[in-house]
Amino acid sequence: MLSFTRRRMMASTAGLLGALPAAAQTAPRDTDWLHYANDLASTRYAPLDQINASNFNRLEMVWRFSTNALGPNLDADYQSTPLIVNGKIYCTAGFRRDVVCLDGATGELLWMHRHDEGRRAGSRGGPGLGVAYWSDGTRERVLYVTRGYNMFSLDARTGRPDPAFGSNGMIDLRLNDDQDMDPNRGIIGLHAPPLVVRDVVVVGAAPTANSKGYIRGFDVKTGQRKWIFHTIPRRGEFGYDTWLVPGQAEAIGNGGCWASMSADDALGLVYCGVESAATDMEGVNRHGPGLFGESLVALDIETGQRKWHYQMVHHGLWDRDVPCAGILCDITVDGRMVKAIAQPTKQGFVYVLDRTNGKPVWPIPEVKVPKGNVPGEWYAPTQPMPTKPPPFTKQGVSEDDLVDWTPEIKARAREIARHYQLGPLYAPPPMLSETIFGAFNLPGMQGGVNWPGGSYDPDTGLLYVFSKHQIGITGVGLDSAGRPAPRGGPPAAGSADANGGAFGGFASLKGGNHGTRFSYAPDGLNDPIVRGMISIEGIPLEKPPYGTVTALNLRDGSLAWQVTHGETPDHIRNHRLLKGVSIPRTGQSGILGTLTTRSLVILGDCGLFTDEQGRKGCRLRAYDKATGEEKGAVFMDKVQTGAAMTYMLGGKQYIVTAIGSSYGADLVAFALPDAAIRGNAPNEER
Repeated sequence: MLSFTRRRMMASTAGLLGALPAAAQTAPRDTDWLHYANDLASTRYAPLDQINASNFNRLEMVWRFSTNALGPNLDADYQSTPLIVNGKIYCTAGFRRDVVCLDGATGELLWMHRHDEGRRAGSRGGPGLGVAYWSDGTRERVLYVTRGYNMFSLDARTGRPDPAFGSNGMIDLRLNDDQDMDPNRGIIGLHAPPLVVRDVVVVGAAPTANSKGYIRGFDVKTGQRKWIFHTIPRRGEFGYDTWLVPGQAEAIGNGGCWASMSADDALGLVYCGVESAATDMEGVNRHGPGLFGESLVALDIETGQRKWHYQMVHHGLWDRDVPCAGILCDITVDGRMVKAIAQPTKQGFVYVLDRTNGKPVWPIPEVKVPKGNVPGEWYAPTQPMPTKPPPFTKQGVSEDDLVDWTPEIKARAREIARHYQLGPLYAPPPMLSETIFGAFNLPGMQGGVNWPGGSYDPDTGLLYVFSKHQIGITGVGLDSAGRPAPRGGPPAAGSADANGGAFGGFASLKGGNHGTRFSYAPDGLNDPIVRGMISIEGIPLEKPPYGTVTALNLRDGSLAWQVTHGETPDHIRNHRLLKGVSIPRTGQSGILGTLTTRSLVILGDCGLFTDEQGRKGCRLRAYDKATGEEKGAVFMDKVQTGAAMTYMLGGKQYIVTAIGSSYGADLVAFALPDAAIRGNAPNEER
């Protein structure tokens, strides 16, 4: 374990840090960002407007904190969103998931905490999504979950573990979890931050198929467990009868709450999104709807008792786990005030529910869906389909969705598609054969939306969400023992499925893996069609846009606007097969979150491109939150990997986001130059 203070660890160049503006007579007050999404409601909204449409292009990078020195490996996917309290930034960083405290004005490292876990591993690595903060007015604590699934409570002033919490500031989350668990095997972990409500810290889990992902509440002062909620019910508990075959609920794992959560302090409820039980795309061993898989569950913050639930996918076979926190909003619908929760999902729906009782605000009928052909599988006959708001991304795949920029490309795309099943949103994964390589799905297994979630403007009632538009593949083959085993893509680097095969590989009917190629792989036009092929020399099989930002009106359930986000990638813009072809701005696919201020929706690009000046990079972009018109963009040399946040400090508004590439990851801060704050500088494009 390592803690130290007042040490610089910044990769900034001379002159990057400018002087703070002179104090003004009416300087805006400092603001905090106290939770992962700013507030317990997970709105990711801050009513700040020093940075606005008239000056966004004047933003400058004022400090940069490099994570490259924090661990033996570079972190290319830095997903953390920092908190700021009283001018100090707290966040996770680096390959080992250290916790750092930075000066909010300069990026200077004030202290760092590192826990050496030895050979102990977890199911979720990397720097994680962030930390939680708690204070009783005297004590201040920063709480986080390590890569190995330990939870620490640190003194926010010094970074030292709180001796009153657990054992010397730490509790082992693999203990006292109502299941036997090897303390060192990487079977369970968590990359989301804990959530602190009142004096209770709530922690979920991201387990493998070998363990269950229960949700627990702990005393924030002592670390004592207060309650546990069994996301896969035990015999005699509510929901157990939705598991139709005796013994399956006991034998199976997963069902974790791996995403961030939201809470209503006044109601005393915490809202948790739960993934399906194992496995994601095959349910031979979990017949029935299977509560609480792919459900939103409201729990009493003091007792952990279920108050209500809503299952958004029955017996999921598409990896549609709930990826992000539901957004709490008070809306007036048909003249009636509703305390609502809006849950964005991977499948492109936003489920809007009364957060006091879980009832839909607008009708969500059960719609009949197709049945599959996997031996021994159980298929839900219907799925809940919201009538409002409309989907924020394309759902399902038909031939009309395949790329057709030239006759040659169109023909090739349709030839590849002949080996896959095309169909609606809930078309089931097919049994693989020598001629059927799987099913095309839109959205793919990563969404739609993913872990960053959306943002919400309480003044206008608009919800904003970025959506990834990229084909995924599902299919079921047989493992080496002749049992059905899911196969899908694209893969996560270094991951493995429950059956030991590489995630994304496609098993033959006799077992084993075929070579797999995913989007943007250099598939030659004359190459044989192989399992997993979803590109033509790097040209995706689906039509653009590949990424969009959507505004949904939660007061009437309508679509307010939708725009393509990001430039056309170089490999498409300069592609030999597209020479002389006029193509639309495609945007780029990825995983992004939105930030909303008084007048803007802000998010970075998730892919690089070469601009008119010959610079290889991307942009931090601002859209008019009422119309979707792009109002400004500033250069970044790496793509946005975390969800951005904003705050006021010393009379200056900052926007901070994590960025990353194969060269490493950084936390960067943007602000206006002093002259622009005083209103004396022109709005020049940068």
